[in-house]
Order: sequence, then C-alpha cells, then structure tokens
Amino acid sequence: MALTRMFVRGVGCLQSVSRCHTQVVFPVGHIQILGDTRRWQHTAPQSTNCNWQLREDCFELNYGGLVMHFDYVWLRDHCRSASCYNSKTNQRNLDTANVELTIRPVKTRMDEETLFLTWPDGHVTRYNLAWLAQNSYEGQKQSAMQPRILWNSDIYTNAKAPAANWEKFMSCNEELKKFLKSFLLYGIAFVEGVPATLEATEMASQRISLIRETMYGRMWSFTSDFSRGDTAYTKLALDRHTDTSYFQEPCGIQIFHCLRHEGTGGRTLLVDGFYAADKVLQKTPENFDLLTRVPIKHEYIENTSGHRNHMIGIGPVLNVYPWNNEVYMIRYNNYDRAVINTVSHDVVQSWYKAHRELTTELRKPENELWVKLKPGKVLFIDNWRVLHGRESFTGLRQLCGCYLTRDDVLNTARSLGLQA
Repeated sequence: MALTRMFVRGVGCLQSVSRCHTQVVFPVGHIQILGDTRRWQHTAPQSTNCNWQLREDCFELNYGGLVMHFDYVWLRDHCRSASCYNSKTNQRNLDTANVELTIRPVKTRMDEETLFLTWPDGHVTRYNLAWLAQNSYEGQKQSAMQPRILWNSDIYTNAKAPAANWEKFMSCNEELKKFLKSFLLYGIAFVEGVPATLEATEMASQRISLIRETMYGRMWSFTSDFSRGDTAYTKLALDRHTDTSYFQEPCGIQIFHCLRHEGTGGRTLLVDGFYAADKVLQKTPENFDLLTRVPIKHEYIENTSGHRNHMIGIGPVLNVYPWNNEVYMIRYNNYDRAVINTVSHDVVQSWYKAHRELTTELRKPENELWVKLKPGKVLFIDNWRVLHGRESFTGLRQLCGCYLTRDDVLNTARSLGLQA
C-alpha cells in the first residue's frame, strides 16, 4: 500500500507547506508528446501544457504535467450547466440514475482553459481545466484536506502562536479568523482575558460552534470529588489520551477553563498525535498501516448511584483518508480501551508492536507541551488530533468546559474563508 505523507513538519519546512492546500497550482510549459503509440489530441495552445485522449474506459487529460483520468459517467454527472446544477443552492439537478453507465461524448474539443463535451442527446458540458485538475482523483491525492503544522514542544513554543483577546474574539471576525487559523494549524488555541465563570466560557465556546451535549451534560463544571465514574474526577495524574474514544464519533473539540485552583501541580499536558503518527509512518510504514486498518473497541461503563452508562466506540487508532493517506483522527485512550476481541490471533502481536511504537513516540519528553491553566485562559483542543493529560495536584481545583460539534467549528472556519 502506498503511504503518502501529507504533513507539514515545523515552521521551517516551507517546501512541505505548499502541499497543504487543496487548490492545486500547475506549472505553465509547452506540450510534451508522449513517446508511445497512443494518439493524443492537441487542441489547446502549447503554453497550457495540455493534451488529452478519449480512451475506451475514460477520458485522459494531461494538464500542467498532471495526468488525470475521468470516467465518462463522472463527466456527465458533474456537469455544471444550469439544467444540471443549481448554482444558487450548490445542489445537483441532474438525476444521476437516468444517466447511461455506458455513456460517451459524441464530440470533444478544448480551448486554452475549457473542455467542451457534447453528449448523445445534444447536451453540452463545459469544464474549466483548472477545476478538473483540482477535483480529479489524481489532484486530490496530491492535496491535503486541511493545512496543518506538526509540532513537538520546541516547534510549538518557537512558533509563538498568539492567544486571542477575549473582547476582540467576541466582537471581531478578524480576531476569530486568526484564532481559527491557528487552531487548524496546531490543533490547540487559547483565548485570554475570559471572565472566570462558566457563563463566559459558554459564550466563548458558542462563538465558534454549537455545544455538543453528552451524558456529562451541556456545560460541565467539576472538581476532584469523584462524582462520576472517571479518573478525571480525581486528583491523580492522567496520561495522554483523547476523550470520548468510546463514542462511535468521538467529540471533535474540547474546551477547558480552570476557574479556581488553591494548591500545587495540575499542569495540563498536550501532545500532537499527528506528529507522533507521522514519526511512525517515517520509521515503520507497516506499523502505521496496521494502526489505520485494525478496528478496536473502547468502552465506558459507569455504575454509580446517579449515573448508568455503557458506551462502546469502534474504530482504528488512526483514521486516514484512503485517497491520500492523510490522518484525520487519532483515537487513543489506554484507560478506556476495551477487550481486544476484534483482532485475530495472528495479527494481535503485530498490532501490539505497532501500538507500542506509537505510544513510545507519544511519550517522548520532547513531544510534551506542559501548560499551566489559570482563571481567564480558555484552552481549545482538537480532540481528533491532540492528546491531553495532567499531572497530579493538591488542593481545590475547579474546571469547567464542554465539547463542541466538529462540523460546526469547521463550518465557521470555512465561512471566514479558511481551508478546513
């Protein structure tokens, strides 16, 4: 299986950053005629570096050095003419079920920027060549869905990512956009100057998304009173983990605000799970591959006087987009990992080795970012990417926070013009 790294490793690796944009930019050059027996059509000016061919099973396009293949049904289905696509609602009008699977264009021509296809019923489809390149399978394989900078402690510290100002964050879209841009790049971001109340924390959370209500409630405020059947409700240290791994869809974003701490310790630990995953990919691709393919269970069982819950989530430790192998979610929680009964005996040993390698990367001291949360400083964590933990503490420590719906965070970012 081909493994393609789609990450940006630190702020100094500018050669990798350009791969993190979905818009594919193609070089301009002259036409290169392939030295084989296939007959290529050359209807576009040479400066566009474009040629094409009607193959038996697909339309083949070489544009800017990228060779792409489009099934003819795909080309008919994605027509953006007014009768096939509503540009006001961005929805398809064409009934795909009525398109013949064996359809082929009866006429094809191309100018400098546009492909024209005439279909058997006389309908004409026009495609901008850059749009085809951007939306082709081959183009998507070379693109990342979301820009990101992988980090360890030094990389993040040296980046000096600014925290958002509470008042500007709540009133200015430009401040919100800066905050979300930093959050998308690093998977963590801070808002400072927030009043140390649950209500103000809720307002900050709602600024970017809808709050996701769970069995912990909508907004939660807790201390080390062991009021719930979870180690988080104690004064004990917590190893790095992602939350709600026992959900079929783990919560996307997590918010923490320390409202009060009268004691010592309690620093928050943050680790970039994608950075650690990329290290595994570089060193042992077969282990990375195994962690993306083997589904395991995570489980939450709570039997207390006031709460009865039994949650089970199933999925691999690493979730990737199959077309470009880009990691989009890590599900890592050794506390909540259930009995491994979804893996055959001949794979178990290999899975443990792969999991051990990932754990080793996650636990390297240079990958640990320690932050002391204090009243007024709200931390936003991408729970699909960044693992969190804490050191043990003494005294009274009160935190509040919530989970946010991931789709709505990304929706807010895209509405502000960010790639997400």
